[in-house]
Amino acid sequence: MTPTEPPPRIPFVDLAAQSRRLRPEIDRRIAGVLDHGRYVMGPEVDELEAELGRWGGGVSAVAVSSGSDALLIALLALGVGGGGNRRDAVFVPTFTFTATAEVVLLAGAVPVFVDVREEDFLIDLESLDREYEAVLAAGVATPKAVIPVDLFGLPVAEEPLAEWAAARKLDVISDAAQSFGGQRDGRPVGSLAPITTTSFYPAKPLGCYGDGGAVLCLEPATAEVVRSVREHGQSADRYDIVRLGVNGRLDSLQAAVLLAKLTVFEQELAARRAVAAGYGERLRAVGSSAATPWRVSVPECGAGPGSSVESSWAQYTLRVDDAAGRPSAGTRDALRAHLDAAGIPTAVYYPRPMHLQPAYESYGRGAGSLPVGESLADRVVSLPMHPYLDQGALDRICERIANA
Repeated sequence: MTPTEPPPRIPFVDLAAQSRRLRPEIDRRIAGVLDHGRYVMGPEVDELEAELGRWGGGVSAVAVSSGSDALLIALLALGVGGGGNRRDAVFVPTFTFTATAEVVLLAGAVPVFVDVREEDFLIDLESLDREYEAVLAAGVATPKAVIPVDLFGLPVAEEPLAEWAAARKLDVISDAAQSFGGQRDGRPVGSLAPITTTSFYPAKPLGCYGDGGAVLCLEPATAEVVRSVREHGQSADRYDIVRLGVNGRLDSLQAAVLLAKLTVFEQELAARRAVAAGYGERLRAVGSSAATPWRVSVPECGAGPGSSVESSWAQYTLRVDDAAGRPSAGTRDALRAHLDAAGIPTAVYYPRPMHLQPAYESYGRGAGSLPVGESLADRVVSLPMHPYLDQGALDRICERIANA
């Protein structure tokens, strides 16, 4: 590289490196599907469900067509929705991807947006309790369920949430679209809530080559209802329709790709955690450095005394403030431009909280109502994160952030 050439660009997610590593096994698996010709719900889907159940701690796993469909299918399986004078309320964090909210409306229910915690981006139980009481006082919807989101790969502490929900007779659906492979107190994602949904979008920690997802259930009977909803609500007789369902089946080719990727998934999770540790060690000092016009706060896997938590690190997301430690979207954008000029891509997940999105504004209370989520939307920035990020790239990213 000559002095006038731009530096090589670091991949934000390096699926090509993973593909090169796994290509022989992926080719073998895909060839098997082409040989038997059962392209939808073939034997690879059954094999994948068994593997997902094992990863989830011995739960019943149902493979579906996407992470969004997994959420919708879970809601339908629990009977969440509305009709006539009845409309259910489902509590969801405002700082999340739109799928968490849109499925509530698609099921016929009402989304109720809840704030998150500054330190780990996860649902705030105090805000949840306030919003619950507000719904009861308004009397226009019946509280039915809560969907906590394991944002950026960190599993929610399910026990206090489960106790809160049980006391109010609410169902809990864990949105683990970004956290499959994580664990809390030795229990893997999939076993932490009665129903857990996840996504296999290509950029996820475990991703296929298209769309895919899964619903993981603690109770086999729940999984049977989920399977029925996945296939148009049919019973054992495909033309005996016993409930409202969807076409949520997984393609055999996507299951084949996932089975190939599961052979290295444990190693990739370890590599992600090593990258996250490297970022943390290098970037904590930037939080108090006078050498840059920004201060960054690194994500922490917070766990209480006597507990432990392992993120799957779907994203590595910083909070960025100005030199005086004040929230500033302009400072975040300046850091992004500084990194981009050095061939370092970044992303913002998410630039606007759900309660301020045009599609959902009528279900929220406007700007200022959920202040933490609103502040985070102006401050977060995600750095390159994948199992194939080498030490040289990690050093280059951290040095660029630490030196303006």
